[in-house]
Amino acid sequence: MNAEDPGRIVLLTASHRVAPGLLSWPAWQTLHAADRVLCGEPGQPQLPYLREAGVTVEPAVPGAEELVASCAGGRTVVVLTGGEGNQPLTDGLARLAGSGRVRMPDLELLPGSYDLPGARLLDLVQVMDRIRIECPWTSQKTHEGLAKYAIEEAYELVEAIEDGTREELREELGDVLLQVVFHARIAQEDEQEPFSVDDVAATLIEKLIHRHPHVFGDETAETPEDVHAHWLRTKAVEKQRESVTDGVPLGQPALALAAKLAGRARTAALDVPLPEGDGIGYRLLALAVRAQEDGTDPEAALRAAGRAYRDAIRAAEGNG
Repeated sequence: MNAEDPGRIVLLTASHRVAPGLLSWPAWQTLHAADRVLCGEPGQPQLPYLREAGVTVEPAVPGAEELVASCAGGRTVVVLTGGEGNQPLTDGLARLAGSGRVRMPDLELLPGSYDLPGARLLDLVQVMDRIRIECPWTSQKTHEGLAKYAIEEAYELVEAIEDGTREELREELGDVLLQVVFHARIAQEDEQEPFSVDDVAATLIEKLIHRHPHVFGDETAETPEDVHAHWLRTKAVEKQRESVTDGVPLGQPALALAAKLAGRARTAALDVPLPEGDGIGYRLLALAVRAQEDGTDPEAALRAAGRAYRDAIRAAEGNG
């Protein structure tokens, strides 16, 4: 070793969202070649795997000055940290470098593993689990007690899509996602038929693959109409429904319900005359069916008209 060589400090980070032991090849090479490997976290999940690989880890991290001194003579010291790094150590090294009192070793930040797309969903599941256990309000909630919030959040998402900013859209998507994770966490506690968010995801994955044979199978679809036809055929086989109206939720908004029923009847080529009556409900039904036939979403159209009416009211109040 060159006595004048200040050496090298490697800060090795590893994502907690990736299984311990799954480190990159450059990370393993650096660990095996290092003169010292340090870790100040006794519970660091990588430690058992490093021991299995024959890497000796010293259970401490000295201060910045001592660490710099230990690199003298061209030695390489690896400091194993969590995904967030070691802020006190990096701050101390920065102050020491800025003082100009010592010759600093090379400082390298080496990511040992990277987050995969969707990795933050794992954090969300962990946060939800802790809140469910420790929060007095959250711990008492049931599927039935949360049902109204699912409806509210869905409407707020629609409003963000139609009339909001990108930031509002992102936030409302998160609120809808919260409902899914929350209900799945509650479902884990069911004594008769428990299931988890992983089961929810697995069911959805299976459904998506099965209903997209033109993507995951041998069928072909060149137009959106072809895809829709595939989807309807697959659902018909899956559900074995007696009526085209099976599966249409009657609790949805009335205009949307009317349009959905009209769409089901038209897709099935059923010539069904509209029920007759004198009330406004029958007139609204006829308008909703006509809108659906024209390719217009009557619910969205009425919301747009409602917003225009709101603006007119505000203008009349002098709040335009």
